[in-house]
Amino acid sequence: MSSDAPVPMPRTAVPLGIADPVEKARAELKATLAAIEVKANVPRRLSVKIDDSVEKARAFQRRSPALAAAAVVAGAAVVGAVVWGLVRAYTR
Repeated sequence: MSSDAPVPMPRTAVPLGIADPVEKARAELKATLAAIEVKANVPRRLSVKIDDSVEKARAFQRRSPALAAAAVVAGAAVVGAVVWGLVRAYTR
C-alpha cells in the first residue's frame, strides 16, 4: 500500500527534470544559497545541538536518577576546583 503524498524535497536539493538551462541555473543557485545558509547559520546549529544534548541528559536522568545526581555533583566539584585554581593562580 503506497502513499500518494509527495515526498518533501530538501531545500538544498535541485529538482530533476528541469529542461530550461536558465531555470536549472536558478534552481542550482537557490539550492546553493540554501546550503550556505544551513552551513553558516551557527546560532541555529548550536541551538539544535543544545536541544539534542538537553534531551539526552533528560533521558539519562529518567533512566538512572542516582547517576545523574552524582554527575551533577561531580560537575559542580570540577567547576569549583577550576575556579578555585584560577583565583589562586591569579592572586599569587
